[in-house]
Amino acid sequence: MNENLWAPWRIQYIERAEGGSGNIFIDLPNANEDSTNLIVYRGNTAFVLLNAYPYTSGHLMVAPYRQTNDLPGMTDDELLEINQLIAKSITWLKTAFNPQGFNVGVNIGSAGGAGIPIHLHWHVVPRWNGDTNFMTTVGEVRVQPYTLGDVYSKLMEVIRHDA
Repeated sequence: MNENLWAPWRIQYIERAEGGSGNIFIDLPNANEDSTNLIVYRGNTAFVLLNAYPYTSGHLMVAPYRQTNDLPGMTDDELLEINQLIAKSITWLKTAFNPQGFNVGVNIGSAGGAGIPIHLHWHVVPRWNGDTNFMTTVGEVRVQPYTLGDVYSKLMEVIRHDA
């Protein structure tokens, strides 16, 4: 069995990470290249972006601009806006893709499963009945029916009409 999965489109993320802080939640919003960096919404204390390595099409992340891994130490403004952005993200995803459910959560610390443990971020993952199939279960591969660019465009259209 061949265990190589060719994904040449991922090189853009690897190359873009060079020279930054190593924290996408700091580097991407500071770059001010929202469409390139898949940022779909900017708030006052937090922002929303597409996950470049999604569990399902439309997988969003909500993060504060300020680097922190201390949930109890976050300001009331940050906590309020993050929860408002999670709610907006669900509305946008419902309008754009009509999912039947969602997984929403935050992984805190490496032991809690955080891929970037120095910066809290919430996942908003749309789900559809029957979206778990043999590819995920047996092949440990996720099948994405939309490209990231298509998801970004569709969400931006919804967000522009929502504003």
